[in-house]
Order: sequence, then structure tokens, then C-alpha cells
Amino acid sequence: MGRAFEFRKARKMKRWSAMSKAFTRIGKEITLSAKEGGPSPDNNLRLRMAMQNAKAANMPKDNVERAIKKATDKDMVDFNEMVYEGYGAHGIAVLIETATDNTTRTVANVRSYFNKCNGSLGTSGSVEFMFEHKCFFKVNPEGLEIDELELELIDFGVDEIEGDDEDLMVMGNFAEFGNIQKGLDEKNIEIIESGTERIPTDTKTLTDEERKDVDKLLDKIEEDDDVINVYHTMSEEV
Repeated sequence: MGRAFEFRKARKMKRWSAMSKAFTRIGKEITLSAKEGGPSPDNNLRLRMAMQNAKAANMPKDNVERAIKKATDKDMVDFNEMVYEGYGAHGIAVLIETATDNTTRTVANVRSYFNKCNGSLGTSGSVEFMFEHKCFFKVNPEGLEIDELELELIDFGVDEIEGDDEDLMVMGNFAEFGNIQKGLDEKNIEIIESGTERIPTDTKTLTDEERKDVDKLLDKIEEDDDVINVYHTMSEEV
């Protein structure tokens, strides 16, 4: 299996351990997407992606509809999408994607998590270069041949297809999301889930005790309601 595929398999849905929190985060993404590009998933790729993920997480249809409607609410609070970067214990780089209605609160919270866990919040760009920004599509593998599919989709920006009979992943650079979505649509390939990932270009293996130090920081960050995604350079292997 490819590095990116194995990385995603290892951390898949880990940040959404509680289903209620999964719904909260997906709902926020749906609202942000609808406000940015309109309420029609046919004309808004980001919204379509969010709705696919809602379906994959078994999010009730009523929740999805409320999240879209919220985007047109004149009293809706504006959210800012911010990325924070820093280092945790033992030199592990951490990148955090957030959506917040109060950046002062969010940055203060994030800084406190680092400080309490022997880490430090860095400046913009301090660790982002350590990650490749990728998009992914989990597709229905029925009737598909990986080698043949890769040749058919390479012109749409796909640079990796990996998986098995249950979990087939199509991946490419973040900027190619729209092109890859178009290619899958043209070939009538069912998309089950889609999104973006930050794949570390290099990882660091820690001992069990060292991992506990980093996990303490990651847990605090992931519990924050403003946090959407957390990425790090700690190896998933001990």
C-alpha cells in the first residue's frame, strides 16, 4: 500500500471518536460550504463533499438540511478558517485547522494547550512545509480495476490509487480536488466519502511513554469545538 493510503487508514475517523462531535464538525463544514458557494451541491463542490461525509457518518438528513439553512440565516455568526502550527513534546510538529467565530479565543486556547503539554505555538509557515496537502475520495470498488482506473484518471490529477475490495482510495494534490471529482463523475464512479488530508513528508517514531506526552496535547486540541482537523508528524507505529 502507498504511504498516503496507509497514513489515512491509520488515523481514519480517529479525531471524531464521539459521534455527536462528528455531527457538530460536519454540520459546521456544511454551513461554511453553503455560505461560501451556495446551497446547491451540484454547483458547490465543497458542499457536496461535506454532504457525502455526512452520509458516510450516518448523519440524519434533518441535521444536514438545518446546517444548509443556517448558512442563509441573517443572524448567523461569521466563521473564520484559521490554521495554527507548533511543536509538541519530543519535537513533533502539529498543524491545526480551525473554524472559529472568535480568533482571539481560539488562538489563546491553542497556545494554552501547547504550553500545558511542554510544546510551543509557532508562527505561520513554521511546520506547514512538513505536510503535503492532499485530497482523497473513497469510492465504491465494485467492478473497478486499480491499474486501469489509474490510467483513466491520471489526466484529471490523480497521483495515487490504493486499497482493497472494501476501501478504495483515490488521491491527488489538494488543488486537483475539482478535476478529480469531475473525472469520477464522468466515469459514473460512486463516491462514498471525500475530503482533504495533510500527509507528513517524514515522521518520527517515539517510545510508548513519549507518545503519551504527545497524545495528551492532541487530545486537548481535538476536544476544542473550534478545531476541525489536527495533523502531526508522530509515526503511527511504535
